[in-house]
Amino acid sequence: MSCTVRRFLAHAGAVQLRSRCVESAQAQSGKLFCKRLAMMTDQNDTANTGNVARRDFVALSLTAGFAGASEPAAAADSDVVETDVEIKTPDGTCDAAFIHPKAGSHPGVLIWPDAFGLRPAMRGIGRRIAAEGYSVLVPNPFYRVSRAPFSDASHFNFQNPADMAKLRPLMASVNAPGNAEKDATAYVAFLDAQKQLNRAKKIGTQGYCMGGALVVRTAAALPDRIGAGASFHGGGLVTDKPDSPHLLAPKIKARMYFAIASNDDARQPDAKNKLREAFEQAKVPAEIEVYPGALHGWCVPDMPLQNGSPIYNKQDAERAWAKLVKLYKAALV
Repeated sequence: MSCTVRRFLAHAGAVQLRSRCVESAQAQSGKLFCKRLAMMTDQNDTANTGNVARRDFVALSLTAGFAGASEPAAAADSDVVETDVEIKTPDGTCDAAFIHPKAGSHPGVLIWPDAFGLRPAMRGIGRRIAAEGYSVLVPNPFYRVSRAPFSDASHFNFQNPADMAKLRPLMASVNAPGNAEKDATAYVAFLDAQKQLNRAKKIGTQGYCMGGALVVRTAAALPDRIGAGASFHGGGLVTDKPDSPHLLAPKIKARMYFAIASNDDARQPDAKNKLREAFEQAKVPAEIEVYPGALHGWCVPDMPLQNGSPIYNKQDAERAWAKLVKLYKAALV
């Protein structure tokens, strides 16, 4: 498929859109991720937010070309339009993908990627939920440091300190105090400016790994606009800090869903209880469940291997997907 379309939309300045072709991606998945990434999330306040040279990512930016887990997204490609966009924020210009059904206006969805950011695997997730009848934005959350730095996560080595060091400034850039809230406001404003968005409907937001905590921050920052939030193997949802995401429950009006990996639960067994208590006390509807046997990253097809075996789990990923679709159908009204 090839396309060359350029047009401009007005929103807080000129937003340039350029159409491009996209490929479905799939691969296997990785483990040490859960532990090390959770530690990095907890340390983001003090992490180095300096620039990362783009050449550092050349070896990591591999072309995705896998089949299997991406089949649902591939089937959805013919039903949706995907466009690369640039969004002005208070801190710069964010590169993102805007994906929507070919006709009509629809409820909006904001996808917060995992630690590898905007790439074919996340675009595939965006296309699939767009095919359900939503206008979807998938931003590069690391735009302050780099344009989308990865095209594939499957060859990343979580046991390599040098590789892990490359993630820290990326994650720190979006997790610095106030940044997620500023970004969420800009992203939702972009969605609301599009003719493909039905502004009479609430917006949903979903996040993976570090994106789970960003979902909570988004729902708290924009309570009158966000109607549903879903976290899949989210990291840093419950910390011992005063700005822990779970403490934002009283500010949220959205219906929430938290899907927890079994090894995340083993590492922090009290987190699910603290989440449940926080949302119950705030009288915010929230479903919180642990997926037995599912490992951190099980929903994302291009995760690295764990000891030679995949973390991506199609059966549990499909169960989580069904929960997401049900949530949006009920709450984005």
